[in-house]
Amino acid sequence: MFRKSKVTEGTATGQDPDAENGKEVGIKKKSRVPGVMITQFIETLPEGKSHPDFTRKPIALTIQEGKFAFFKAIVTGDPQPTVSWSRNNGDVSDTSRYQTKYDPNSNEHTFEMPNVKSDQADTYKCFAANEYGQAVVTVVLNVIEVGFKKNKAQQQAAEATGGNFKTVLKRKSKIRPKSEEPVRKDGEIDPKFWELLLSADKKDYERICTEFGVTDFRWMLKKLNEMKKEREEEQAQFIKNLSNLKPIEVKADGTASFEIEMDLIEPSSSIFIYKDGVMVPYTKELGEKMKHSLNRVGKKYIFSLRDLMPDDAGLYQLDVGDVNIFSTEFKIPMVDFLVKIQEVKAVEREDAVFECVLSNPFSKILWFGKNLPLEQNDKYDIEVSEDKLIHRLVVKDCMIVDKGIYSCCAGIKSCNAWLVVEADKDAGKGKKSVRKTTRAGGSGMDLQKVAQEQQGKLEKQREERKEQIKAAAAAAPPPETPPAPAPTKAEPKAPKDPEPKIENEPAAVADPPAVEVVSTEPEITCGLSDVYALRGNPAELAVKMSMDCDGTWFKDGEQLTSGARIPITKDGTSHKLTIQSCGDDDSGLYRFVSGDNSTQGKITVGGVPEFDPDDLHKFSKPVIVRVGQNAAFKMPFPPQESLVVSWFKDGTEIKDGGGVKIVREPSHSRLMLRDCLRTDTGEIKIQLKNPFGVVEATSKLIVLDRPGPPEGPVETVETTSSIIEIKWNPPKDDGGSTVTNYIIERQQVGQSLWTKLGDVSADKTSFRDRNVTHGKKYNYRIYAENPEGLSDTLETADSIMAGIMILSGPPGAPTLVSASKTCIKLTWTPPEDDRGVPIIGYQVEKRKKDTNQWIALNSVNEPIEEVNYAVKDVTEGAEYEFRVSAINESGSGDPSPPSEMVCAKNPNMRPCFKDPEDFIVVRAGNSVRVKICYEAEPPPQITWLKDDEPISPWVNVINTEGMSQLVIPSSKRSDSAIYTIKAKNSVGEASFDIEVRVTDEPKTPGPVEIEQTVHGKVVISWAPSPDQELDDRLYYVVSQHDSNTRVWKTVADRLFTNTYTANNILPGRQYLFRIYAKNDMGLSDPSQSPTWGINNNRVPISSHGVNSSDICFERPPSILVPLKVHTPPKGYQLYMTCAVRGCPTPTVSWYLNDICINSDNNYYITNSFGVCSMFILRVRSIDSGDYKVVAVNPLGKAECSTKLIVRD
Repeated sequence: MFRKSKVTEGTATGQDPDAENGKEVGIKKKSRVPGVMITQFIETLPEGKSHPDFTRKPIALTIQEGKFAFFKAIVTGDPQPTVSWSRNNGDVSDTSRYQTKYDPNSNEHTFEMPNVKSDQADTYKCFAANEYGQAVVTVVLNVIEVGFKKNKAQQQAAEATGGNFKTVLKRKSKIRPKSEEPVRKDGEIDPKFWELLLSADKKDYERICTEFGVTDFRWMLKKLNEMKKEREEEQAQFIKNLSNLKPIEVKADGTASFEIEMDLIEPSSSIFIYKDGVMVPYTKELGEKMKHSLNRVGKKYIFSLRDLMPDDAGLYQLDVGDVNIFSTEFKIPMVDFLVKIQEVKAVEREDAVFECVLSNPFSKILWFGKNLPLEQNDKYDIEVSEDKLIHRLVVKDCMIVDKGIYSCCAGIKSCNAWLVVEADKDAGKGKKSVRKTTRAGGSGMDLQKVAQEQQGKLEKQREERKEQIKAAAAAAPPPETPPAPAPTKAEPKAPKDPEPKIENEPAAVADPPAVEVVSTEPEITCGLSDVYALRGNPAELAVKMSMDCDGTWFKDGEQLTSGARIPITKDGTSHKLTIQSCGDDDSGLYRFVSGDNSTQGKITVGGVPEFDPDDLHKFSKPVIVRVGQNAAFKMPFPPQESLVVSWFKDGTEIKDGGGVKIVREPSHSRLMLRDCLRTDTGEIKIQLKNPFGVVEATSKLIVLDRPGPPEGPVETVETTSSIIEIKWNPPKDDGGSTVTNYIIERQQVGQSLWTKLGDVSADKTSFRDRNVTHGKKYNYRIYAENPEGLSDTLETADSIMAGIMILSGPPGAPTLVSASKTCIKLTWTPPEDDRGVPIIGYQVEKRKKDTNQWIALNSVNEPIEEVNYAVKDVTEGAEYEFRVSAINESGSGDPSPPSEMVCAKNPNMRPCFKDPEDFIVVRAGNSVRVKICYEAEPPPQITWLKDDEPISPWVNVINTEGMSQLVIPSSKRSDSAIYTIKAKNSVGEASFDIEVRVTDEPKTPGPVEIEQTVHGKVVISWAPSPDQELDDRLYYVVSQHDSNTRVWKTVADRLFTNTYTANNILPGRQYLFRIYAKNDMGLSDPSQSPTWGINNNRVPISSHGVNSSDICFERPPSILVPLKVHTPPKGYQLYMTCAVRGCPTPTVSWYLNDICINSDNNYYITNSFGVCSMFILRVRSIDSGDYKVVAVNPLGKAECSTKLIVRD
């Protein structure tokens, strides 16, 4: 058995559409996973199909601010459910803060929040939905704030919560519902007038003033400007910007809407819609078929009404929180279409006409073409008759693109018709048709005649209304004289249901009307109505006839007769039935019959609701909770019909929703306030109301919290060289508990440490600090303490100094130590008189020549502890003078006499070179750049020489301040030389030599010859390289290869001759030698010798008819052990190996996604005797991919590959 229930989404308080219609839209089912709510949309699922469910739900997370937060969920269902995420107080559309991912391999849905902030702490929902149902789970994210923002955020959260609670209970708008609207005095302006002006354009001011009878425009504009300033200050609490206010108007689709553009400070702010002061429920979903909807597109908010009715007219207001943002009045004229527009068939380039006739004059109706509003222009003519009953739209010069549906709207009435445009058959092929002067369409009837008939009807109705007004005035008699007969026959008035009330008067009587209408036959002019009477109190039923006649009374169908307890009286045309003392048996249906006329009314006898005295005494005891706890109230009462239970806090009714939970049972009601705050402290009242009266019970909620900070400011009672006495005021809020004591802390100015001095009892709000030093300044802060903890601090606004201020005397005048263009060094002597207070440092000031302003080079809080200082904030060539002040605990003392004028320039000095290079090698063809830095004052004259000769004209010399550069654009070997730079000024001169060598890669040495002189030794000789004569730094390198080791190795290096003797030449082996030429640019190509060491004395071996062949060890590369698949977690180590063989030894390369990584420093790659390894210290997500090892030698290539998957 499944229990059906509502499935709704959270809306603003009082604006839940399903709360009104009680719509049942789903079946709730239980999930195997706790905390998952499943709603099945159909009762019987098709075979093989299933509703969504969670196999792994998100887990609540508490994380530090700035970290990476995420939720993971796994869902099942057939078809595959769609997963979405939301949060209670905000949206998750910002992709920079919220990211949704899905892994098809693991079937995991991930909701990520990189660099999580404190404002993202909230309750989140995960929705999984398919066509057969929906599963929902909630999860909480707590964000731990870092540093000083923590206390501040908690305070702001407390203030915001308190503010929202008041917002729900109170609205600042002056527009009240009609039932609550107070009676206005004569001359008092309707509040609706100001609300409309605040949101209207200036062009509409005159119309609104005329409508409300306001003639003093100067006074109106003055007051309106004042109200606008106040309203803008209130709106600034919730919105950043407000623009494009469009009043409500009827659209082509028969709906009415208004729109505004606003930028909310908090996207989660509650938005309320009011109509004539009454809150309007609405939906935010585009597909909902609800009457009212509020849709958001970017910053634009559009409020729409569908299924328009006359009752929809009124003043609509949009509020954010408790502040009105926009007001607009929707007026619905009482008008209908007597003749509607008809379908029009027009030929291309012809005019089309739509016509209609209205039931009442209307100055302007709205025309629409293909759902777009139409205005008077070159394409459309909009015509209105003089009597404003006939309205006409002319579509000029119709083209094929003009065909479609056209409509007109008058008030909330509308009609539409097609415009069919046919191609002009008379036009030549490929030619444009000629503009026609004929018109197509129209209503097909005499509209003027219809309008004249309607005009006559309207005139007749106006005359009839005038006659009725005159007749009613003539029929009203004076109070002393009997009424005169009325010219028209009055209809009997049906009884009205009065509102329930307490019968405190001697009798409950239905009041007769003030004016009596007489007809020629008996009729009921005032009938019976329902009456609620208290037990034991009298009740009276009264009927008034149009003339004197008899009548009979009945109760529940039985005739009543006059008696002592229930007397029946008749006084002329008035008939009365009185019950002297009502009892339960007197309840019933009473009917009065006179001839063919009858009227009936119901008497209900009951009592005022009551509480049990014991329950009332128990309820009256205060409920005491701590901050963050829940507070619960329960009140039993006897079950009754028509009983309305209401809860109030501090006189304001509270509703179910948010942090408030109200449970209504037949015999009791419960109120729960969740996560109470200190501001929730107050009077809690329950009210029982029925038609007979009201009863109330009162309790009190006390929320205990830390006390508020002590009240300031902190006053200084006394300050001497040894004592500082301060006082303060108790806190305004003691947190619900008595303050037990105050704690005092002190901080010396210039230090960061706060020291606890002690505490004082709650009855004492002053403290004497006896441990102070004369002349020093101190800051104090005071905490209030109660059993719940410490309050926030109250700090002194300004520092308090012990004793009076004693400043030091002037130091000696600053003297110059050294000066340069970037720095001036000064020194000075301490003051001769420190006036008994130790000096903690100095302040230096400068003044530029020809100015009067002294500029401090350091602040008083950052004193210079030494008696010297290097001034770096100077301009080259400018002259300055300086002065110094001594700083003690009281501040900066008298300044010293100024120093002499000092010019910021370098002193004269002999040129010197800074870290020059003495040897430069350049490849031929490249540019030569010799850069030399120097220091000299005054600037020197620079000269360059090549081998002690002046340099060539095509060699460039670039001189800048402190540097000289020699540039040869395209160098040749002939540019090799020793270059000399000389710097000379008035103080002296200096020079430096740089050897520049222009060379190129050497050419290959000549042919190689081998000669054996003695056993075991051979002499290798070769022809010199062609570059040997051009490069005196060229030398030779010899490499040797033998048939045993099969590797090349260097046996000689840095040979400056053309011969080399090789030792340990063994018989039976073959040898090869390679000769390389080498210089500063590198190695040349080798010159290889002929093979040496063939054994000519080898004894031939008989093959017995079988051809023998030499054994060969060479083979192409092959993979002995391939790579394996690895799936390490992110941040772990990875070691990947394989085995390779081949002869000659193959060259091994590693590839990631076909990109070579041998030179990438993130991978450590080794090859040890064919075992090829790759090591990654910490794998990253970008390391995932396809890895490949390729081994190559002259005989072939081999490769193997694998996949690396890095898990999160």
